Amino acid sequence: MLPNYLYGLPHFFQYFAMAALLLTVFWSVYTFFTPHDEMALIKQGNVTAAVVLVGALMGFAIPVAAAILQSVSPMALAQWGVVAMGVQILVYTILRLSFSSLSDDLTADRLSMGILVAGLSIVSGILNAAAMSY
Repeated sequence: MLPNYLYGLPHFFQYFAMAALLLTVFWSVYTFFTPHDEMALIKQGNVTAAVVLVGALMGFAIPVAAAILQSVSPMALAQWGVVAMGVQILVYTILRLSFSSLSDDLTADRLSMGILVAGLSIVSGILNAAAMSY
């Protein structure tokens, strides 16, 4: 028999596992979608690639965290996770269309562009999380 404060532990593991799965899927989709290899760039010491990737991960994780608070089931969380994923991909697409040299700038380790991309990813994640309230 579990103490009262541990009754929620199975739900914690369900939601945490779903969030970890969503984050893993997002990481895979995002890095597939971008024209450059973030991990290779990061291994070469490219700070800008790391900043952009972490910004996208944060921009995704913020609405997923909000969805955990709002969701009635892990499947509802998964659905909101797909929405959050779509928002981040849309933001990256808009930025790529707005800045034709985006991929070259990131590959060349131009930190100013990386901070802009990461910041806009995080801002869109915050707005996404706020829009999930119902």
